[in-house]
Amino acid sequence: MRFFHIGIIFGGVLLAGAGSVLAADDVAPMQVTITVDAGKPAGDLTPIWRFFGADEPNYSYMKDGKKLLGELGQLGGPQVYFRCHHLLTSGDGAYSLKFGSTSAYKEDTNGAPVYDWSINDKIFDTYLASGIKPYAQIGFMPEALSTHPQNYPHNPPKDERAPVEGGQSYPPKDYAKWGELSYQWTKHCMDKYGAAEVRQWYWEVWNEPNISYWHGSHADYFKLYDYAVDGVRRALPDARVGGPETAGGPGGRFLREFLEHCARGTNFVSGKIGSPLDFVSFHAKGSPVFTNDHVRMGMSSQLKNMSDAFAVIAAFPEYKNTPIVIGESDPEGCAACREPRDAYRNGTMYSSYTAASFPRAMDLAARYGVNLQGALTWAFEFEDQPPFAGFRALASDGLDLPVLNVFRMFGKMSGQRLPVTSSGGLDAQTILKSGVRGEPDVSALAALDQGKLTVLLWHYHDDDVPGPAAQVELNLTNLALPDGQVQAKQFRIDADHSNCYEAWKRIGEPMQPSPEQYAKLEAAGKLAEVGEPRSVNVKSGAAKISLDLPRQGVALLVLSWKP
Repeated sequence: MRFFHIGIIFGGVLLAGAGSVLAADDVAPMQVTITVDAGKPAGDLTPIWRFFGADEPNYSYMKDGKKLLGELGQLGGPQVYFRCHHLLTSGDGAYSLKFGSTSAYKEDTNGAPVYDWSINDKIFDTYLASGIKPYAQIGFMPEALSTHPQNYPHNPPKDERAPVEGGQSYPPKDYAKWGELSYQWTKHCMDKYGAAEVRQWYWEVWNEPNISYWHGSHADYFKLYDYAVDGVRRALPDARVGGPETAGGPGGRFLREFLEHCARGTNFVSGKIGSPLDFVSFHAKGSPVFTNDHVRMGMSSQLKNMSDAFAVIAAFPEYKNTPIVIGESDPEGCAACREPRDAYRNGTMYSSYTAASFPRAMDLAARYGVNLQGALTWAFEFEDQPPFAGFRALASDGLDLPVLNVFRMFGKMSGQRLPVTSSGGLDAQTILKSGVRGEPDVSALAALDQGKLTVLLWHYHDDDVPGPAAQVELNLTNLALPDGQVQAKQFRIDADHSNCYEAWKRIGEPMQPSPEQYAKLEAAGKLAEVGEPRSVNVKSGAAKISLDLPRQGVALLVLSWKP
C-alpha cells in the first residue's frame, strides 16, 4: 500500500505552514494515530450545526447582516434556521447591543389591539430570501401589554448594552391578549407565506425564563407558554411549538417542572391535562477565564449543561424521543460583552473549539438516548462596528471569521457517521469531567455518503498558548471499494488559511481598509482548499494519509469516487 503524506500531496503547506501563531518553535510534533472504520456506520450524521441566532433582530436586514445571512443560507446540507430575540419588543425598529424592536403590538386609546407586522415581515423576508427559515421566538413583551411599562427601554444608545431586565421582561397584563397576539402573528405569517411554509418553522416561547429575562414565577411562565402555544395552534394546528429555552442547561428545577407541566399539568387555557410540546430547548454555555496572561476555555461547563439537561429529558418517557434543540450553545454566555476572557473570538481558538465541541454534544446525547436535532450557535454580526471589535460573531465588518469556515466544513459532511478512534483524542465524558487541560485533544468526526467520505480533524486545547503540531497518521479501514484510487481534497483553517483576522494583522490592522485591502481580506475569510485535488491509493479496503495539524488547526478531508 502506498503511503501518502498530505503535506506533500497538498503543496507542503501543513507542517511548514504551521505559520500558526501558536506553533511551538523547535518542538517535535506529537504523534497521533486516528482510525476511521468505514465498515461500521453508526447511524445518520445529524446536522445539529445548522441553527444560528442573535440578540439583535434588526441587524438581519442591514448591510452586513443581510450579507451574512446569505452566506449562512449557502452552507449546504439540510435547512438552516435562525433565532433572535425581541421580535415582539416595542420600539419601531430601534436597536442597540442586546436589543432590538418591532411595531408588532400597540393599543389604541380604548385599549384595543393594533397590529403592525411590517418590521417582522422585513426580518422574515430577509431570512427566506437567504434560504433560511425562522426559529421564531415569541417574545418579548410589548410595552402596551407589559405589567411594568414604566421600566421599558426607549431608544437605547446603539453602542451600549440595553438592560435585559426592563419592562419587556415582565408578564402580560392580560394573558388572553397575549394569546391573541400569538394567534394573529401566526395567522398573518400563514396568509403571507402559506401554511406549507410556516409549518416548517420552529415556534418557541420566550428566552431563559429562569433568569432575569423573565420577571414572573415558574407558573407564570407555564401560563405564558400555554396561551402563546394555544394562539399559534389555533392559527395552524400542526405548527411546531416548544420551549422553554432555559439558561444553564436544565436551569435548576425549571426544565423538570416545565416538562411535568406539559406532560401532566393542567393547561391554563383549556383546563385539560397537558400542553403541546414538539421540541425541547435549553441553553448550554462554556466558562472561559483569563489566567496567566492568556485565555483558558471552559468546554467542560458547556458539556455539563448538556449532560444535566439530557438527563432530565431522558427521565420523561414521553419526551425521551422528542427532538431537542440546544437553543444557544456557545463557549460563553454573552455575545455582546467584551472582557479579557473573550479575546479568543477572532481567531483559531474559536474555530478549533467549535470543531471539537459539536461531536461531543452528539456523543452525550447518544449516551442518554435522547434525540438531539440541533445546537444553535448564538453568534452573528454587529452592525456599525470596527473590524474585529471582539464580539462573539461569525463575521466582523462584513469579513468572515475563521469560525464561520467550520460551519462551511460541516456543510460538506453528510451520510452515516463512522466510528473514530484516536491515540491523541479525549472522549466526551473526560472533557466534561476535567476539560482539555493536560494533553491536547486531536481527534476527528467522519461520515460516509454515496461516493464520498469526509473526515473533519481538529487539534484543540483549552489553553490559548503555543504548542507543538500534531503529526497525524489517518487510517481509513473497511472501505467497500476495489483496489484503485480515490480523489482527495483538503480544506484548512489555521493562521494561514481561511483566516482573514491573521491576514488583517499582517497588513497592519487598518481600521478602514482600502477597497483593494478589503477585497483581499474578504477572499482570505473564505474556506481555503489546500493545493489541487490528488489521488490516494486504496488497497484491500484500506488507505493511509499523513498530515501535520498545527495547534488550533482544523482540517477537512473529502475523499470521493464514482459510486
